[in-house]
Amino acid sequence: MRVLLLCAFLALVGCAADPGEWEPPERLSAFVLFKGNGATQEPVAGMVPYEINTPLFSDYTEKYRFIKLPEGEAGIYDPDKTFDLPVGTIIAKTFAYPHDMRDLAKGLRLLETRLLIHRPAGWVGLPYVWNEEQTDAVLEIAGEVVQAQWVHWDGQERKNAYMVPNVNHCKQCHDQNDQLKPIGIRARHLNRDYDYSHGAENQLAFWSRTEMLRGVPDSEDAPRLAVWDDPKTGSVDERARAWVEINCAHCHSPEGRGWSTGLDLMVSQTDPALMGIYKLPTAAGRGTGGNEYDIVPGRPDESIFVYRIGSIEPDIAMPELGRRLVHTEGLALVREWIEKME
Repeated sequence: MRVLLLCAFLALVGCAADPGEWEPPERLSAFVLFKGNGATQEPVAGMVPYEINTPLFSDYTEKYRFIKLPEGEAGIYDPDKTFDLPVGTIIAKTFAYPHDMRDLAKGLRLLETRLLIHRPAGWVGLPYVWNEEQTDAVLEIAGEVVQAQWVHWDGQERKNAYMVPNVNHCKQCHDQNDQLKPIGIRARHLNRDYDYSHGAENQLAFWSRTEMLRGVPDSEDAPRLAVWDDPKTGSVDERARAWVEINCAHCHSPEGRGWSTGLDLMVSQTDPALMGIYKLPTAAGRGTGGNEYDIVPGRPDESIFVYRIGSIEPDIAMPELGRRLVHTEGLALVREWIEKME
């Protein structure tokens, strides 16, 4: 059964149908991305950690991001699109629940590490699920459900049946013009400081200085998204739109799978109708919640946006994948954004 799944996966991503041509390792440790068994998420030399300004909500998990480029090669900067990264690039993102969100020193429960690997035939997405012992992660092409619990910021114990996506789910979110591509490796997401071992430095400047990326302008001349929960980085409008872009625009944009809806939720979009303001849905079905428009300025409770973001029901919840909980704080920000619209 596993061989059949692997063959289907290789065909899906455009690799040879014969698993012998390239069979992904069964264990994450085979890639040698982290020191030791990887439990501390300490990267090996050449594996560069990074953060993005406003991250995708994933059921309150902590996320640890890394990128490794082939030695001696560099990506090409672009002010708007995903950077052109060389074949052989590996992007890793680990999802984890802190045992206690109020005190990260109490440790983490690693859930999964997702890899995006740039193969000659294109990008490949691989989900690796961490074992109970936290000593390694195993490839799960068909996905997995991990039962997890933690102490939330409010001191209450929470539980979640955390969903690890299968390889088809990777394609649903990362599909841009029918090609699998990274989402967060763009200037506006990366233009921020990171606390490296040598001290804080702008990520774009660091990638340029270490010759990971060519053609990088001064960080002041590069686009930058607001941090959704930091008022110092932008207005309510700027922060809400940053949240909406990272959570929704991978589908709802001209390059995404949801473009048939006529919604463009990229921050760069300024046409009110394309942003959803007084826009009739194309085929939302019961996802409308009885509301007429995607966004009604000043009336969040009459906006389909708010109804779908605030739901966890199948066929209603948006985004469709990657969450089983409501992002209460993100929803509150979107409500405030709509309330303040003229």
